[in-house]
Formats: sequence, C-alpha cells, structure tokens
Amino acid sequence: MKTIDTLNHINLQGMRVLVRADLNVPVQEGKILDTTRIERLVPTLKELIAKKARIIILSHFGRPEGRVNREDSLQQVCPALSKVLGHKVKFISCLPSEAQAAAQKLEDGQVALLENLRFHPGEEQDDDVFAQDLAKLGDLYVNDAFSVSHRAHASVHAITKYLPAIAGRLMQAEIKALTSALKNPQHPVIAIVGGAKVSTKLAILKNLIKKVDILVVGGGMANTFLFSDGIEIGTSLCENDMIETVRAIQYEAQIAATRIILPQDVVVAKKMQPPIEGQNWNISCMPTDTMIVDIGSQTILLINQALKNAKTCIWNGPLGVFEVPPFDQGTIAVMQQVASLTKSHELYSIAGGGETIAALNHAGCSDKFSYISTAGGAFLEWLEGKTLPGLAALEKA
Repeated sequence: MKTIDTLNHINLQGMRVLVRADLNVPVQEGKILDTTRIERLVPTLKELIAKKARIIILSHFGRPEGRVNREDSLQQVCPALSKVLGHKVKFISCLPSEAQAAAQKLEDGQVALLENLRFHPGEEQDDDVFAQDLAKLGDLYVNDAFSVSHRAHASVHAITKYLPAIAGRLMQAEIKALTSALKNPQHPVIAIVGGAKVSTKLAILKNLIKKVDILVVGGGMANTFLFSDGIEIGTSLCENDMIETVRAIQYEAQIAATRIILPQDVVVAKKMQPPIEGQNWNISCMPTDTMIVDIGSQTILLINQALKNAKTCIWNGPLGVFEVPPFDQGTIAVMQQVASLTKSHELYSIAGGGETIAALNHAGCSDKFSYISTAGGAFLEWLEGKTLPGLAALEKA
C-alpha cells in the first residue's frame, strides 16, 4: 500500500523547507477579497515556525503565462499573509541568483515568500531545469497545495525528483477527508451532483455511479435525465446529444445497484427576468411553455429522507438556479438537512467546487459540513477518479 510522509517526527531545526502553497486569492484593486486559502495554510506554517525551520513559500498567482506582470505579483499578497499568520513574511524575487542568496540568509523560524512561479515558463512546462533551480533553495519540500496537485507543474511534480517530499497539514486534511468520503466511506453513501450540463460532469457521474449507493441528480443536468425518460420538460435546458450517454449511465446504475434520484416535482417559470414567479408542478404535467428552475417540495422531502438513512454525503453543484431567489430554496433546504445531520454526527459530509461553495455560503452552511474543499479543479478530478500528479509524486510504495 502506498503511503505519503508528513511532518510527523521530523527534526526541522535549521532546515530550509520549501512549502508549495496556493496563494492564488481573489484580489480587486490591490485588496484581497477572501483570505480562506491563506488561513488554511497557517497550521503548517506555524508548526514549521515552532520547529525552527527556515521557510520559503512557493506559489502561483493569476495567469501571467510565463511573463513578468506587475499585476500578478505575489508582493501584494505578502502583507495579508504576514497579518493572518501573525508573523513577518519577507518577500524575495524568484530569480535564481537572488532567491538562492536570500534563502541562504534565512534564520531559524523566519519565513519568506517567493515571487510568482508562473512568471517562469518552466513552471507550467514541468521543466526539470526550473525544478532544480527551485530545489537548490531548500533541503525539504512540503506540498500543502492540494488545489494545484492536479497540475503536473515544476513546483508540484518535477521538484520531488530533487528533494525529499512530504505532505503539509492542509494536504493531509484534504486527503483524509476525500478518502473518508470516497475510498473508505461508511455506507450508505449518497452523492448529490448538480450543475447545468451532463457533459461537464460526465466523468464524475461515471465514476460515482460505481461507488455510491444513491446518486441525486439535480440542476440543469437533471433535465436531460428526465427528457431521456420521455418526460416533457418544456423550454428547460437540455443536452439532446447526451441522451444516449445518460441512458448508458442509468444502465450502469442498474448493474451497480445504485439508486438514482431525479426530481419528482419541480419549480417552473416562464422567464428569469423580474418580476419572477415560480410554480410547483409534478414533473408529469408541467406546463410546456415553462422551464425548470428548481426542485419541488416533494423532491426536497424525498432527498432529505434519503439523507436520513445515509452515513456519507458527497456534494458537488447546486440543485437549481440558486443565484436567482426564490429558485434557491431547493438547494438551501437540502444543504440545511445535510448540515443538521452532520451536527448530530449522523452523517459525514464533504463538499467542493466553486458553485457549491458559493451555494453553501448563500445557505449559511459553509462551516457546517464535515469538510469543505476549496480545491476546485483538483476536487473535481478526484471525484472523476483521476490520478493527481502532485499526490502521485508524494506517494511511496
């Protein structure tokens, strides 16, 4: 069985430790709008400081595409990092000569942040020469950026050829949460997958259908499932070219004895522009001049009852047009049910994906699931069952 080494039982005093972080935080006019990614990095950094390591943080920021761009400089993130960490963070250029000189001058417990890795073409090319230049800065490599571990980039993948490589505390937490939810879960497992299109979630659906006991399909993609079953969906979004694919998924579900829950009733509307009015209809008789914008009250009850009998819940994607009230009610009601069952220790819940996090914040549930992944693309690729290069590079036989 493959394992990943961690910070446990390592004497780090005086050791130069390269920490791959994800400081790609949202910034507007020089102001950081959300410090969540910085906050989640703090436990690893504080432990390294306490162990008197000499810390050099590596990160990307924006999409400079291998060119130096002042707007994408990590220097603007450095003050917020220092504030959240409660510890001064030095800023140094990522040019090899200057960075190496600065790294040599670090003292025990000091922290430095290198300039944006993506200013260098070699980063996104997974270039060995650039990876070796980075490796010369330290004695140990710590990957604490699960959110970029689906990228085969120099600071995530190639660098592990030239330094001992371990996982940081955030990486540990992410792996533990995802493993608990998908690889070694408590059954029954229910997956709630929403979003606009089947085509964007096809790999996730194909992977989950073999691993979960119940699959709830919501959002616009549910329309395509309903249409494939011969149900009239009016003017709703539908991917006609995915009908055969949906039927194949339904067949695989039968083989795997996985129950698929689709909307039994829906909220419909004629238009999305104000004034907005929605009506609850049974799916068998919705008006043909309307579109589905949310799950209905009976479907909410159906899903919530299934959740009561589950032990593990994996969530990705909203169940309706949650950005436009009142079509957020289905998503909110089910999220609150998951939160309630999680609080009473009846359910282990994990959620991830940009839209999902936005919906959780909207529902007031962002701190009420067992674990919320901020990893974005890496979280989705994990759900798809893909091997993540950054994790594979840390694994030891």
